[in-house]
Amino acid sequence: MDYQTLNIEKEGGIDWVTLNRPDSLNALNPAMVDELLDYFQSLYMDHSVRVVVLKGAGKAFCAGLDLKERSNAPDASRSGPAAGLVSQRRISEIVMRMRRCPQAIVSLVHGPACGGGFALALASDIRIAGESARMNAAFIRLGLSACDIGVSYFLPRLVGVSVASELMMTGRFINAERALRVGLVSEVVPDGDLVAAARPYLDEMLTTSPLGLRLTKECLNMSVDAGSLHAAIAMEDRNQILCAQTSDFREGISAFLGKRKPAYTDS
Repeated sequence: MDYQTLNIEKEGGIDWVTLNRPDSLNALNPAMVDELLDYFQSLYMDHSVRVVVLKGAGKAFCAGLDLKERSNAPDASRSGPAAGLVSQRRISEIVMRMRRCPQAIVSLVHGPACGGGFALALASDIRIAGESARMNAAFIRLGLSACDIGVSYFLPRLVGVSVASELMMTGRFINAERALRVGLVSEVVPDGDLVAAARPYLDEMLTTSPLGLRLTKECLNMSVDAGSLHAAIAMEDRNQILCAQTSDFREGISAFLGKRKPAYTDS
């Protein structure tokens, strides 16, 4: 697709994806929903991309759903429940595709990250916050449930049920400092330093084997919901046996013993 609301810059194995509606605080309109769906689906079989960095243009990460565009408004009396559910599933499918794609996703959050923007940050693998970051489950302040777009799944797993209940039942904002304190983000930096702060994470992930990184994301997803230790270990055992059959594993051992940087080929 020729994206109109996303700006994508490719840098080796990294895709820098910028939500690019700064005049609307990068709110999710129908075009952006379509483009995010298309982009994250395109990653499924694209192993040339190893890490995705998601950020927002202008003063915000993403202010949530753009309610000024009628096709986004949750108006059951206008559309009916069946049509409304179709629209709802289109939006929630974004976070499903983010979790299914094998690439690590790093979100750089500054300014408002509300509602759907909060959901995008939560669905990422790593979150780095600028000092201006303010996140909330805005849905409950609009006459809706706070349980939307995966927030009720991701948030309690990241910060615990008590803090998640507080944030979701009140819709109150959590700032960058508290987000760091409760483990919602990995670090807080000045807004202008977000890209520089992401670099060590990217460099370290790019020094892992491509298959190892993909399987780590997959196994983490599975283990969060594993029914038992046995189930988690079975997935871990499968990952290690798969990776051990690759030439990258042999290269990793050789590089470690030779005290040099590995040259992985994803084979």
